[in-house]
Amino acid sequence: MDLTRRKAWSRRRALAWSLVVASALLPFSIDAWGHAFVSRSEPRSGATLGESPAQVRIWFDGPIEPLFASLRVEDGNKRRVDRGDGRVDTDDVRLLQVGLPQLSPGRYGVAWSVIARDGHRREGTFSFLIK
Repeated sequence: MDLTRRKAWSRRRALAWSLVVASALLPFSIDAWGHAFVSRSEPRSGATLGESPAQVRIWFDGPIEPLFASLRVEDGNKRRVDRGDGRVDTDDVRLLQVGLPQLSPGRYGVAWSVIARDGHRREGTFSFLIK
């Protein structure tokens, strides 16, 4: 083979190996996508509300495990104020929710913890204000 053909052959072989390596790593990158990240919440983080919400709802970008999900709402004195019925919605396994009684004006903290279907734990907090 002449030099031009050998270079072309080497480039094709390098491309083929790159494709083999990329396809071998693909399952690992898909696994990284499995973490559960918050898509949105009601009320929103930092929201100021004119009246008490009936519940707190948090949507994630992927399914979460119902057995390992928790959601807690506390008042400014760190007392739990939710109804204690936190759960993953049976119709939408991306939705974590808890009921609330009528809340007085003040700042409330929300703490959540979930495990994604891939086994990765995520947790977070946010607050909202009722005027």
